[in-house]
Amino acid sequence: MTAIPQGRTRRTALLSATCALVVTGAALAGCGSEDPDAGTNGVGKLAPDKIQSRTRTAARSAATVRLSGTVVTSGRTYTLDMRLKDDGGTGSVTSKGGTFRLLRIGEQLYLKADADFWDHADGGDGGTGAAGKLDGKYVKVPTADPAYKKFIGFTDKDLLLDGLLTLHGTLAREGHHQQSGTRTIRVTGDKGSGGTLDVSLEGKPYPLRLVRGGGAGTLRFSDWGKDFTVSEPAKGDTVDYGKQLPTS
Repeated sequence: MTAIPQGRTRRTALLSATCALVVTGAALAGCGSEDPDAGTNGVGKLAPDKIQSRTRTAARSAATVRLSGTVVTSGRTYTLDMRLKDDGGTGSVTSKGGTFRLLRIGEQLYLKADADFWDHADGGDGGTGAAGKLDGKYVKVPTADPAYKKFIGFTDKDLLLDGLLTLHGTLAREGHHQQSGTRTIRVTGDKGSGGTLDVSLEGKPYPLRLVRGGGAGTLRFSDWGKDFTVSEPAKGDTVDYGKQLPTS
């Protein structure tokens, strides 16, 4: 075996170390100069009030959206999983341990729940009265009934989004983040006490996550623009109560 001169070995080691330093330095320089808004829709560079305005406009222009999470209103917590479009919506709402489904087609609102829900609403009749008749059926909600006004907002895309997508107080950007793999810019109101909104930096600046101020719930938005169909329930699955519904 031919011996390698020690001088050559030292030169080779020094050259390798120098190359490593050069490569590391270049990598560090690249990291330090990386633009977090490169390749995005550009809203991350805007003033926070402009970001809020852009995301509200994008949300209103979308034909559909899926909304899930919690909303606290009048001291009551509602857990929602709703798919909404301009002329209707469908999904589930859970409150106080009970779950019911909502379906809106145009101005007609339907509510579907089990006997326990209606039994509680009706003051408890053991399922022999209204609760038994309404169990598992889509019940037409009269427009004059208090339940109509109470629940119609959960199925109205524009009304719901307009009421939710407003941060309160002094707005500020809170850096770049991710929601389900999508890059976002985060905007806060009064350092978070007025709400926190994550806005997509990819494609249209849709809102992806909202933490409402004052502990009023957290919502996620997805399936923007993905179409779905709402249709009248079968006649055999529908009950026209014909008067004011039991109070839920």
